[in-house]
Amino acid sequence: MNITAPGQARRLLLVVAVALIDADNRVLLSKRPEGKQLAGLWEFPGGKVDPGETPEDALVRELREELDIELCRTCIAPLTFASHTYDDFHLLMPLYICRTWDGEIAPREGQEIAWARANRLQHYPMPPADAPLIPALRDLLA
Repeated sequence: MNITAPGQARRLLLVVAVALIDADNRVLLSKRPEGKQLAGLWEFPGGKVDPGETPEDALVRELREELDIELCRTCIAPLTFASHTYDDFHLLMPLYICRTWDGEIAPREGQEIAWARANRLQHYPMPPADAPLIPALRDLLA
């Protein structure tokens, strides 16, 4: 374990995620595949923001790569964000919501997907940064 003293700088990692919401008000979760860090945990789809890329552009790119769908930038809206310190970096993750997209969702990276009701999200084991996002989704979809 890498212990960092209070006030000591950690690398900041900016990632972006989206809660895709279907017509039945269910949220799409993606299970991290074997071989990846935090494998077996469920998360909201998304990924790293590349240098020079906006969070919205990263989200459109990541969902095209991961799920073979196209998001319209005007169809995504920011909902909340997570800020979590891991051993060797600090993660900042804006969470967007989206109710419309083009294409049929097709996992392209070996990940399992599941549609879950907002009041059941806590039953899916998630990375520490994702779990605090659940109350905002429960409030939105209640």
